[in-house]
Amino acid sequence: MDREQHSSGTELGRYLRARRAQVTPEEVGLPPGTGPRRTPGLRREELATLAGISIDYFTRLERGKETRPSPSVVDSLASALRLEEPEHDHLRSLVAHAARTAPEPPTAPSRSVRPGVKILLEAMRPQPAHVVSRTGDVLAWNPGGLRLLAGMEDWPARQRNIARYVFLHPAARDLFDDWGNQVRGCVARLRALAGTDPDAPDLTQLAGELLLKSPEFARLWERYDVRGHSYGRKTFHHPDVGDLTLGYQSMQLEGTPGHRLVVYHAEPGSTEYDAMVLLDLAASDSAHASGIGASRTGFTD
Repeated sequence: MDREQHSSGTELGRYLRARRAQVTPEEVGLPPGTGPRRTPGLRREELATLAGISIDYFTRLERGKETRPSPSVVDSLASALRLEEPEHDHLRSLVAHAARTAPEPPTAPSRSVRPGVKILLEAMRPQPAHVVSRTGDVLAWNPGGLRLLAGMEDWPARQRNIARYVFLHPAARDLFDDWGNQVRGCVARLRALAGTDPDAPDLTQLAGELLLKSPEFARLWERYDVRGHSYGRKTFHHPDVGDLTLGYQSMQLEGTPGHRLVVYHAEPGSTEYDAMVLLDLAASDSAHASGIGASRTGFTD
């Protein structure tokens, strides 16, 4: 992105620019026109026409001079940009955030995990499970929930973060069968948070680190994708138990600052279930050898 995009405007304006760059004239039924296009995607005047607003008004939106578009304008822009529902919701959130007259001072959210949640993690064994913060810090886990992410246990507890792992840990690319989808999902969650809480200290520290250390993260960060996945299936090429495909479910924990419980599962009696049992045993044995009680659920303070 150019200097203007980085140094001026609002998250709303930057989001509109990024999404406009990803829609071609052909996709929305416009002729490509003649002569070279200075920027990818739609021109401002093309998007303004499609949304039924003036080019001057849309320019002020992108530049952060206008921060209170009506719901009908927001819906028209979402339609013109071909946004799916999660992206449309994110646009609404950005509009609400931009309209605030006095920004709220950012605070670092709590990392505490309630005792009852730790009991649940233990009860889920051998299903691998862990609790993550809104930025993906791994806050609590059962034995398989940490061991499933091969090599993460070698990092200090405070360094354990899903996005940091998938982009920076040398084992991550080999572990995930669809590493590309994993990294896109991580960036989408962080980008969605950046839209509504851009100065949050937990986010700025993590994003700043990854922007410096990972060109792939920097490239995806500029796309402003905000669609994540909360359930599905993942295939792992695990160094301890071989290849296994597990279902997963991510659940928001009520009464927390954005904590999520992530659980992996397999049908009892299947080879994947047997692999989960072996993973749980291996992690427990490793914890016991390190002087940690095998039945204890791990957590950071």
